[in-house]
Amino acid sequence: MRDFVYTSLPSRVIFKAGASQGIAQHVAELGAQRAIVLCTPEQRQQGEQVAATLGSRCAGVFAQAQMHVPIEVARKARAFADGASADCAVAVGGGSTVGLGKAIALESSLPIIALPTTYAGSEMTPIYGITEAGLKKTGRDARVLPKVVIYDPELSTGLPLKLSIVSGFNAIAHAAEGLYAKDGNPIMSLMAEEGIRGMLTGLRTIARNPSDLDGRSECLYGAWLCGSVLGHVGMALHHKLCHTLGGTFNLPHAETHTIVLPHALAYNAAAAPDAMHRIARAAGRVDAARGLFDLAVELGAPVALRDIGMREKDLDRACELALSNAYWNPRPMEAVPLRELLQRAWEGAPPAH
Repeated sequence: MRDFVYTSLPSRVIFKAGASQGIAQHVAELGAQRAIVLCTPEQRQQGEQVAATLGSRCAGVFAQAQMHVPIEVARKARAFADGASADCAVAVGGGSTVGLGKAIALESSLPIIALPTTYAGSEMTPIYGITEAGLKKTGRDARVLPKVVIYDPELSTGLPLKLSIVSGFNAIAHAAEGLYAKDGNPIMSLMAEEGIRGMLTGLRTIARNPSDLDGRSECLYGAWLCGSVLGHVGMALHHKLCHTLGGTFNLPHAETHTIVLPHALAYNAAAAPDAMHRIARAAGRVDAARGLFDLAVELGAPVALRDIGMREKDLDRACELALSNAYWNPRPMEAVPLRELLQRAWEGAPPAH
């Protein structure tokens, strides 16, 4: 048996359709009296509904969450929380909103309750990210881990199918890299493989019927497992590239993960054969990298960086940035093959081992 260390992260996770209706009770159980509701401008209506459910315990709605958590937005949210004398934050939405809650908690230790409406998995991690001057900086801090996570499939039925698909692939990326993480362990490997299987089962179901509640539940189950993996072990090449592309070139987060993942897996395939076998098995395919690429095509997800706003002339800069602050990776990060990876991802070509 291999040597490993496993540390469990403390959080309460609730799975139940309609569970978000009990949000006021969960705020009270944290000993809080004044909760602010966080959401994106597009989800203001959903945020207002949660605020109404909170009733007298709601201290206001901050509907300005943005992708990649620009530091200016984080500062405004912190000031809003201070001005409202908030003692709790309820994050309604996906990674952008949960990330904003984490930015508040990082300085104030304000407890967060997360109500995920996407499959990003950020709610299960102590990882935060803030973008300043075009660079996304990430870190880990136990203070930012949500105290309570409520997985209510009814909240995600309104998530458009295209966004659901890319959000799901974003989650799969966490589990896939967890399978070859430097600090991985058998528990996380079990969760990662099951998370990928669950997510793909759910995505295939909602691709046929986006309002299928069982399919939405399966996606949230996969998101929980994949997010838990991200929270417990380190990531590698894939996440480094996506942080670079997203933070510096302002590419949409989930779409970037969806496009880059098959190419990052192909890059690492020879150095992590067991991980590739598990990913392929969970996906029901022969090859992990090509299998996920083909599934993305079949489900209608984007597969080319040029289709989501990346300029070809910026690929050299992206490669330089990715190499400037190297992550651990099972295969050494080298300029020529990395640049070739980015080119194929930009073109939308199948991954090359």
